[in-house]
Amino acid sequence: MATSRSHRPATRSRGIPEATVARLPLYLRALTTLSERSVPTVSSEELATAAGVNSAKLRKDFSYLGSYGTRGVGYDVEYLVYQISRELGLTQDWPVVIVGIGNLGAALANYGGFASRGFRVAALMDADAALAGKLVAGLPVRHIDELEAIVEDNQVSIGVIATPAGAAQEVCDRLVTAGVTSILNFAPTVLQVPEGVDVRKVDLSIELQILAFHEQRKAGEQGQGPDGDVPAVMPA
Repeated sequence: MATSRSHRPATRSRGIPEATVARLPLYLRALTTLSERSVPTVSSEELATAAGVNSAKLRKDFSYLGSYGTRGVGYDVEYLVYQISRELGLTQDWPVVIVGIGNLGAALANYGGFASRGFRVAALMDADAALAGKLVAGLPVRHIDELEAIVEDNQVSIGVIATPAGAAQEVCDRLVTAGVTSILNFAPTVLQVPEGVDVRKVDLSIELQILAFHEQRKAGEQGQGPDGDVPAVMPA
């Protein structure tokens, strides 16, 4: 989800595939749970099950990190937590700015998982002047006109867009111009960004539509006969 900013983690330059990078947070979440339970070691099979992947894929992913585990013992939980955290750039705090403090933006601001995972919400911003100064999650909402100054003053490199679709591209452009190089987009639209800027899109409606597809398929399978055919409807 790179410019010359020296504090960006160089995951891809080290030859780690994007698919592996996408799974690292899953491993870290499972390992953190084990660490909180004071579990010292974990096998690849146990960790793969906890992370929701197969063990062969997990072992391949960890080989990119230079971590192969110990035969008959497994992986050292604390060391893997550190290793993956370091690879993801989570051994330092990352200032984040959230733009668009409607229902979704306010919910994101109140999400406690940011701080525990190395992300500090530096500012909350909105174009609505009526929201300026309002406290949300203990932070005053700032007007969007202050965006560039806030990005520069706080060395923000990650922006979260939670605006309506129509405003998202303009906000994205301003973030990029101000120096933001990674964007998490919750707006239901595709953003256009220059090379070197990473965008991760979260669209809840699309995920629900995919689930609806699977539900429809399951319902269709349940309505089929033993040979896979839909039973004929007998006339009344």
